[in-house]
Amino acid sequence: MLFKEKKEILLKLSSFLCNDLIRRDNRSSNILRPHLPIYNPQLTSTFPISHRIFGAFLATILLFFYLLCLKIGLICFTYTNFYQFFFYSSKLLLIFVSIAALALSYYLYNGVRHLLTDFSVFIFLRTNLLGFILIFLRIAIYLIQ
Repeated sequence: MLFKEKKEILLKLSSFLCNDLIRRDNRSSNILRPHLPIYNPQLTSTFPISHRIFGAFLATILLFFYLLCLKIGLICFTYTNFYQFFFYSSKLLLIFVSIAALALSYYLYNGVRHLLTDFSVFIFLRTNLLGFILIFLRIAIYLIQ
């Protein structure tokens, strides 16, 4: 008698677990997941991504300049003709330097903003306001150049 009761209890428990797993499987297939075409990124969610992109860009510039200095040597900093040619002749290089300055200012201001928010200095401000302040400072410094 005891064996039959245990068997019935185990059968009920196994059927309950199987039904529960089936219900969970059906329920999880009906979940609406966010799709990329309907996702609108917030201003603050784009800051870490752009911070990494500009950091990689600045690191590439630094590595390129370092390898160029190794290739040419220290003599390039002594001749004024080469110095003038390298910095003032090419319009493309001037555009590249201005983009690098813009990236450096953004990288600097975003890093300072991140440190200050980590230390709860601007805890009373909204994060969107900090983002707009960052963009305003970046554009203002770029226009001052």
